[in-house]
Amino acid sequence: MTKRGTLPDVVNRLEPKVRKGLVVVLTGNGKGKTTSALGMALRAYGHGMKVCIIQFMKGDLYTGEWDAIKSMGDTIEIITTGKGFCGIQGNPYPWNEHRDNACDAVDLVFEKMGDGSIDLLILDEVNNALKLGLIEYEQVMRIIREKPPLLHLVMTGRDAHPDVIELADTVSEVCEIKHAYRLDIEPQPGVDF
Repeated sequence: MTKRGTLPDVVNRLEPKVRKGLVVVLTGNGKGKTTSALGMALRAYGHGMKVCIIQFMKGDLYTGEWDAIKSMGDTIEIITTGKGFCGIQGNPYPWNEHRDNACDAVDLVFEKMGDGSIDLLILDEVNNALKLGLIEYEQVMRIIREKPPLLHLVMTGRDAHPDVIELADTVSEVCEIKHAYRLDIEPQPGVDF
């Protein structure tokens, strides 16, 4: 028995008989898709896995995970390629700049998948980028088709394309029941960003 407030000694570690890189989609209109993906990154870190997070649409406002991940060393890498959420919340950047950045992010995805150095690749807000036409349908299909067999691929964002959902191994939909934002409560550090 462990003392209260301590972690248990590891007794058993589950090892799958067959390893397979999964495609996981986190979608829906509720809060928590990126947070769930970051939880997967933390879990992978605990298993000694290399993680890369490519943020397609974030990058114009500070978020706490940037400094948290930097403090973990080079096991988890986070790359922000976006200029914020295109067309909402007063984002000042034109659509073409958002598109150029998203296309650069796709190139980076193929570079990261091709070098074989990572175990978990998180494409944060890629579903939104596709829905908004910042990237092409065929680019996303190619990412899924060309994913190395042992690489876990996590794709977040609202409005996941039905074909992405069909190809995924695991799909979770985060449903909003209530959100503080709709009650005119400003986003809060550590919870919302």
